[in-house]
Amino acid sequence: MTATNRRIVTCPTCGGNSVYAPENPYRPFCSERCKNVDFGGWATESYRVPTPPSSVDTDDESSSAH
Repeated sequence: MTATNRRIVTCPTCGGNSVYAPENPYRPFCSERCKNVDFGGWATESYRVPTPPSSVDTDDESSSAH
Protein backbone atom coordinates (compact mmCIF):
# COMPACT_ATOMS: atom_id res chain seq x y z
CA MET A 1 0.00 0.00 0.00
CA THR A 2 1.45 3.34 -0.95
CA ALA A 3 1.19 6.56 1.02
CA THR A 4 -1.33 7.95 -1.48
CA ASN A 5 -3.93 5.21 -0.94
CA ARG A 6 -3.52 4.62 2.79
CA ARG A 7 -6.85 4.77 4.57
CA ILE A 8 -6.94 7.11 7.56
CA VAL A 9 -9.72 6.48 10.08
CA THR A 10 -10.63 8.03 13.41
CA CYS A 11 -9.31 6.16 16.45
CA PRO A 12 -12.38 5.00 18.43
CA THR A 13 -10.66 5.75 21.74
CA CYS A 14 -8.95 9.13 21.38
CA GLY A 15 -10.43 10.47 18.16
CA GLY A 16 -7.02 10.96 16.54
CA ASN A 17 -5.93 9.79 13.10
CA SER A 18 -5.16 6.12 12.67
CA VAL A 19 -3.77 4.30 9.64
CA TYR A 20 -6.08 1.41 8.76
CA ALA A 21 -3.58 -0.88 7.10
CA PRO A 22 -1.55 -4.01 7.90
CA GLU A 23 1.38 -1.78 8.89
CA ASN A 24 -0.63 -0.69 11.96
CA PRO A 25 -0.98 -3.76 14.22
CA TYR A 26 -3.41 -1.88 16.49
CA ARG A 27 -5.94 -0.94 13.79
CA PRO A 28 -8.50 0.57 14.04
CA PHE A 29 -6.78 2.12 17.06
CA CYS A 30 -3.87 4.52 16.67
CA SER A 31 -1.69 2.93 19.36
CA GLU A 32 -1.32 0.06 21.79
CA ARG A 33 -2.46 2.36 24.59
CA CYS A 34 -5.78 3.14 22.86
CA LYS A 35 -6.31 -0.53 22.07
CA ASN A 36 -5.75 -1.45 25.74
CA VAL A 37 -8.04 1.33 27.00
CA ASP A 38 -10.82 -0.07 24.81
CA PHE A 39 -10.10 -3.65 25.90
CA GLY A 40 -10.21 -2.53 29.55
CA GLY A 41 -13.64 -1.01 28.99
CA TRP A 42 -14.97 -4.32 27.72
CA ALA A 43 -13.20 -6.30 30.46
CA THR A 44 -14.74 -4.18 33.23
CA GLU A 45 -18.15 -4.29 31.52
CA SER A 46 -18.19 -0.53 30.99
CA TYR A 47 -19.43 -1.30 27.47
CA ARG A 48 -22.51 -3.42 27.02
CA VAL A 49 -24.52 -4.59 24.05
CA PRO A 50 -28.21 -3.85 24.74
CA THR A 51 -30.59 -6.77 24.49
CA PRO A 52 -34.28 -7.10 25.29
CA PRO A 53 -35.04 -8.89 28.57
CA SER A 54 -35.55 -12.62 28.19
CA SER A 55 -38.40 -14.55 29.77
CA VAL A 56 -35.92 -15.85 32.37
CA ASP A 57 -35.14 -12.24 33.41
CA THR A 58 -38.87 -11.47 33.68
CA ASP A 59 -39.55 -14.63 35.71
CA ASP A 60 -36.71 -13.79 38.13
CA GLU A 61 -38.11 -10.30 38.75
CA SER A 62 -41.66 -11.63 39.26
CA SER A 63 -40.61 -14.28 41.78
CA SER A 64 -38.50 -11.85 43.81
CA ALA A 65 -41.41 -9.40 44.15
CA HIS A 66 -43.57 -12.00 45.94
